[in-house]
Amino acid sequence: MSSVVIYCRSGFENDAAAEITFHAAEQGFAGYVKAKPNTGYVIYECFEAQHSDEIIKKVDFKNMVFARQWFAGTLIENMPVEDRVTALKEAAKEFPLCSELRVETPDTNEGKELLTFCKKISTPLKKALEKQNTVLREPKANRPVMHVLFLANNAAYVGYSYSYNNSPFFMGILRLRMPSDGPSRSTLKLDEAFNVFIPEKEREERVQPGMRGVDLGACPGGWTYQLVRRGMFVSAIDNGPMNDSLMETGQVKHFRADGFKYRPEKRNINWLVCDMVEKPTKVTNLMIDWAVNAYAKELIFNLKLPMKKRFDSVYECLTMIKEELTKYGITYELQAKHLYHDREEITVHLNVVKVPQNLYS
Repeated sequence: MSSVVIYCRSGFENDAAAEITFHAAEQGFAGYVKAKPNTGYVIYECFEAQHSDEIIKKVDFKNMVFARQWFAGTLIENMPVEDRVTALKEAAKEFPLCSELRVETPDTNEGKELLTFCKKISTPLKKALEKQNTVLREPKANRPVMHVLFLANNAAYVGYSYSYNNSPFFMGILRLRMPSDGPSRSTLKLDEAFNVFIPEKEREERVQPGMRGVDLGACPGGWTYQLVRRGMFVSAIDNGPMNDSLMETGQVKHFRADGFKYRPEKRNINWLVCDMVEKPTKVTNLMIDWAVNAYAKELIFNLKLPMKKRFDSVYECLTMIKEELTKYGITYELQAKHLYHDREEITVHLNVVKVPQNLYS
């Protein structure tokens, strides 16, 4: 298998292509990209077949911003419509033993038309793969995941990913239900961010009732809502009006102020969240200021992307954060992702682990 198959949002194929090329080269691998606009996936063809497996092992999937999911695979075309199971089973003969099977499609209108077919073929395919000893009958932790990405009813990429270095979600998408009392649809962005960035085993400790939060650019309260529903007390910073029901909770104080100028009186903020519409470098510099001055322990913020060179813009901002925090001797963890509920933006999570006290004392 020579292909690394990457799922992405439709319209962001060039950004996903630039990203996998960058990370593969950083690890010393060479190849070329096949990407078509609005298809929802990208193929990185390695010059040496075994390198596809090496890439999905050595490149940290958490560092992939535009990739929803990936796997090492191969293309199976012209499958006989009367027996696609046999063609797929044969293609998977040399795969490592996998814990589960995911039969998926690109997240496009054309792809969605194949989902019913995918569900129909999943059961007979899994039974055949179990008999062949390619997929386990019951899922087991730390085993690879087998993927079948149907592009048409007779063509699919078949391969596997490693459970310790992939997305745990079907099609790489975390599906969330819009809360009936949510002030705006943007609330789903922060809900998804908490679920994607904070490991489930750490969530109870790091996202607790009684914590203090700040929401910069809060109006009308979509992100504040997610902090409130997790039991936090929130300072909502915005010159505009806030949702009435949020204010009635008693957990929100509304400060009519500029989010770029506001600073807390005490360094006791557990969570800073920010979804302001501004140039990504300006927001990045603001977040660096909050981190360096130890105003907040953890930060989640959105960077609005330009129309062109989105990959370059994102990596410029991430590099700024890394360089500045390293310069000041700050210990941190940084992740960024083009989440399912994002549109023309990416969401960044910065965990400020330790700030030298002499920076702000």
